[in-house]
Amino acid sequence: MTAVHDPSTAVRTVTAEIDGRSVTVPEGTTIYDAAKQAGIDIPVLCHDERYDPVGVCRMCVVDTGGRVFAAACVRPCEDGMQVKTATEELERNRATLTELLVSDQPPRAEDPKDTKTRDNLLLELADDFGVARETTELPCGSGRGTDSSNPVIDVNHDACILCDRCVRACDDIQGNDVIGRSGKGYSTRIAFDLNDPMGASSCVTCGECVQACPTGALTNKPIRGIPIRPREELDAVDSVCPYCGVGCALTYYVDRERGAISFAEGRDQPGSQSRLCVKGRYGWDYSASPQRLTTPLIRIDSAYPKGPLSADVRGDSDNDRGRVNGGERGGGGRKPGDKRGGKRKPGGLVDYDEVLPYFREATWEEALDLVARRLKEIHATGGPGAIAGFGSAKCSNEEAYLFQKLIRTGFGTNNVDHCTRLCHASSVAALFEGVGSGAVSTTYGDVANADCVIITGSNPTANHPVASSFFKQARRRGTKVIYVDPRASTVAEHADVFVQLKPGTDVAFYNAVMHEIIRLGLIDREFIANRTSNYDELARTVAEYPPERAAQITGVDADTIREVARTWGEARAAVVYWGMGISQHTTGTDNARCLIALCSITGNVGRPGTGLHPLRGQNNVQGASDAGLIPMFYPDYQGVDAEATRQRFEQAWGTSLDPNRGLTVTEIIKSVLQPDGVRGMYMLGENPFLSDPNINKVRKALAALDFLVVQDIFLTETAEFADVILPATSYLEKDGTYTNTDRRVQLGRKVMDPPGQARPDWEIVQDIARRIGLDWNYGSPSEVFDEMVELMPSYKNLRYDNLGLTGKLYPNPDPEHTDGTIVMFDERFNTDDGLAHLVPAQWLPPKELPDAEYPLVLNTGRLLEHWHTGSMTRRSFALDAISPVAEVYMHPKDAADRGLSHGETVRVRSRRGSIELLVRISHREQLGNCFIPFHFREAAANLLTIDEIDPYGKIPEFKFCAVQVEPLGVRA
Repeated sequence: MTAVHDPSTAVRTVTAEIDGRSVTVPEGTTIYDAAKQAGIDIPVLCHDERYDPVGVCRMCVVDTGGRVFAAACVRPCEDGMQVKTATEELERNRATLTELLVSDQPPRAEDPKDTKTRDNLLLELADDFGVARETTELPCGSGRGTDSSNPVIDVNHDACILCDRCVRACDDIQGNDVIGRSGKGYSTRIAFDLNDPMGASSCVTCGECVQACPTGALTNKPIRGIPIRPREELDAVDSVCPYCGVGCALTYYVDRERGAISFAEGRDQPGSQSRLCVKGRYGWDYSASPQRLTTPLIRIDSAYPKGPLSADVRGDSDNDRGRVNGGERGGGGRKPGDKRGGKRKPGGLVDYDEVLPYFREATWEEALDLVARRLKEIHATGGPGAIAGFGSAKCSNEEAYLFQKLIRTGFGTNNVDHCTRLCHASSVAALFEGVGSGAVSTTYGDVANADCVIITGSNPTANHPVASSFFKQARRRGTKVIYVDPRASTVAEHADVFVQLKPGTDVAFYNAVMHEIIRLGLIDREFIANRTSNYDELARTVAEYPPERAAQITGVDADTIREVARTWGEARAAVVYWGMGISQHTTGTDNARCLIALCSITGNVGRPGTGLHPLRGQNNVQGASDAGLIPMFYPDYQGVDAEATRQRFEQAWGTSLDPNRGLTVTEIIKSVLQPDGVRGMYMLGENPFLSDPNINKVRKALAALDFLVVQDIFLTETAEFADVILPATSYLEKDGTYTNTDRRVQLGRKVMDPPGQARPDWEIVQDIARRIGLDWNYGSPSEVFDEMVELMPSYKNLRYDNLGLTGKLYPNPDPEHTDGTIVMFDERFNTDDGLAHLVPAQWLPPKELPDAEYPLVLNTGRLLEHWHTGSMTRRSFALDAISPVAEVYMHPKDAADRGLSHGETVRVRSRRGSIELLVRISHREQLGNCFIPFHFREAAANLLTIDEIDPYGKIPEFKFCAVQVEPLGVRA
């Protein structure tokens, strides 16, 4: 019988007989997969369908009539092949192989996996074949050792069967290339890097190897004393990760007896596909911190005039006095005779013993009554402009929606914003202007369909590690990766072309790339003619940027610019992914405009493997923006200054609304310091003291507020300035929906009960709304979601109960039967005329340049192990153990020129202040540049940064300011 050609699918098929059953499969299908299709189970140890098959364990061998048995996981079916999967000889061979492997295993009572999750695949096979270490006469060859150097993963080499699952999980799935083999013969064992201890290697502790291991060779360690138990003894709760915008699906296994999470695992979902990073798999224990806020707190009378209460938050200037009865403004906030201060404590957490004495416990009724009364008084005397609200991208869509609705309908102002102002506001501004939508046009997984991808201004291996695993996989399959960034992060090691440009020169670089694309005739003329506007003006602008001129500005060789242009221009399909290295500039909107134009003139929008994707930072920054938690838009980016739109929301919400755009985060801080500015603030889950630029200015503003209510799960630096602190629930303690960077709306499910009197944010917001006179009666997040969907065309057809376990992408015409729209703008853009609006940009230098006193350029950002201001991750055992200290990363020559050595304590100072931290010699930095993560309150990077903003997105310049680094003569 010959292979047949199926004209309907253009796929050749073969027919084989497996255990007497005829099976027709596509040519190239393995015997294992064909047998599975026929309902025939073949035992395996080394094989997992997520990894490339290798056939090393031989457990899956089958009889094909050949001279030797064939490994079913790697042997393809052949037409007319006759396969036997379970003959007496095969079963005997499998039993013998199992006995040989079991003989070297630890005793079952001590097996690292059997004593935890009790899912040791080898022991299950041993039970099936009736063999055991305790009964075998084979010698035990233990002695290859253990490795407990990683904080959360144990390695037992004696339990390893060298199946290479961990190697393939690390390589094929995560793309980290850390695990291999070392030794020869019986001494062969898995190795991390050059046979380093796991904890000292380049391992990023994603735990993919643990999830892959079929034996007890790689197992999770208990976190904070909560034992890891079999799944059937625990309560499995399917939810999504609370950290970055990738929104990975996971399952928490909860020990109800102990009221704690035992462990977490990735689960299947079209986006993340069961993958997790170190934060998702091991960073959930922050919710059980003993520092959780559990009771409402009210500032005591003796803690006025108001100001910071701890030594760290007071900073360098402690002598200003606060305002008394509406008098002078300033910082201060200490009681007379208070001699606190001195040397700062390390550890990165607010000292509760230092701060809590200035607050007293209160009932919910008293606290909420006080909040409502004071905000109403300020509103009555100062008008709507005297009130402002900071919402949170850590909260659910429903909570974001209710919070902005409260500020708008309860106080008549659009002064409501959240952290999108600090991450992708400029991207949203450019996207809305250019394509009519602030959301991504394709998913991170669509990189699989691209010939070329530009990753720019982003370090996804640290900030979006699961998304980066898809980028690395695509590159292995042949996608050309162009990485553009001032820092040589680990992404550079996976790039075909690494462009290390000078900070703040993105516009010049991309203009030069477009110049070359146009010169070479690599533009898509039909797309330009039919689907864009203003091309001629764009072409005239980029004509001023030949590669030679751009090379002088950017420091990038002109030939490299030409290579990028040709690679991008010749690609059949290409995507650009960008991060805050693009957006967090005073020219952030111009940077994003260039990327929109680059994709548009080459027709790389609206098809599989093409598009624009700003990688979202926080878990729900996309959803919070969608829900209207921004001052210029109602939900779904409907302008507050459009009369028809405003009337529609006035009708829906039953009240008149402010026709003017509100103040942004940075504008609110500025307003507080003005005599007729913002006087009262409601802050939900935000910590601007660490996240906003120019901390000294933020300190003065927070102290100057007449009234501040902070709603959070921990006592943050910002909460030190509060008049009332309300204890909220963490993400793990409530239900709600969250929208990830792909536009995937997912359900977050309640995992644990909240501690003490802590309450869900949406309930607290509703209680305040009722106290100021709003008639709100929402009974659950699903009721809020229903109201949102009615007002948000992009979310049309979505229902709380049709999101399921995997969520749904929006827009979605049929969520009952489809996952949703992956690629947007296939026929028209969301602009009024349906065209992409090309907006040319001229390169402008940064607002603050280096000089003789401040010769270095500071860049700020995130580490893999930490997130945002560290209030969650620094209370996670694993994450804090792996990355416990603040460091400034410096080029070796810059350090040598200053006589600095690795691990030395240094002072970094700018025109706004100084911090002290350790120096880290790093070959990833450019000469003349340094990098500081902003998670560490004891070395707050934003004390140094400037508060200049982009004129369109109103986002601060976090990525460029001038600093000096100097020795203190102290070694760690």
